[in-house]
Amino acid sequence: MYLPRFFVKQKFAMTTNRYDIVEATPDGGEGKLMALAQQKRLAFKEEVTFYTDDTKVRPVFSFKARKRIDLNSGYDIYDESRQQIGFFRKDFGASLLRSTFHVEGPGFTGTGQERSQLVAILRRFTDLPFLSVHFDFLSAEGTPLMSVDRQFKLRDRYTVEVPDSRVDFRVAAAIAVGLDALMQR
Repeated sequence: MYLPRFFVKQKFAMTTNRYDIVEATPDGGEGKLMALAQQKRLAFKEEVTFYTDDTKVRPVFSFKARKRIDLNSGYDIYDESRQQIGFFRKDFGASLLRSTFHVEGPGFTGTGQERSQLVAILRRFTDLPFLSVHFDFLSAEGTPLMSVDRQFKLRDRYTVEVPDSRVDFRVAAAIAVGLDALMQR
């Protein structure tokens, strides 16, 4: 499934982080709810499940850490029948000064990095909630795969642009939610 543009809206609850994945309309507004994700806080082995709606009856995709505690651990992305459809991992060494992630999906591999070195450094030494965070993901060939842009509001909101049709919506949504979850640690 391909979706060229969508939004990720974060909502907080006492014991979980919740994310609404919403389709972008052609005029830039919000369309229908595509998925709802829920992440338990302080889980030892990270797993985030995406559901069709608030009832949380039907899981449609998920991502799960390969190891319990590993700074370079990867996250497998699964479809609703638990078949792997993608993978991402934080590159711990490269992320010391500028967060860097490696991604894989059917027909592509790539790397994503914070767009601004200055903002990346400021985020490490200050807690300024109004700093926008932008990630650009490029394929191994150097073409744009996707971008994730955080706009500060009362709760984080991300705009995800996916110019490469090889990037499945579920993979892009899992990576966008994963960026938020991993950067908050």
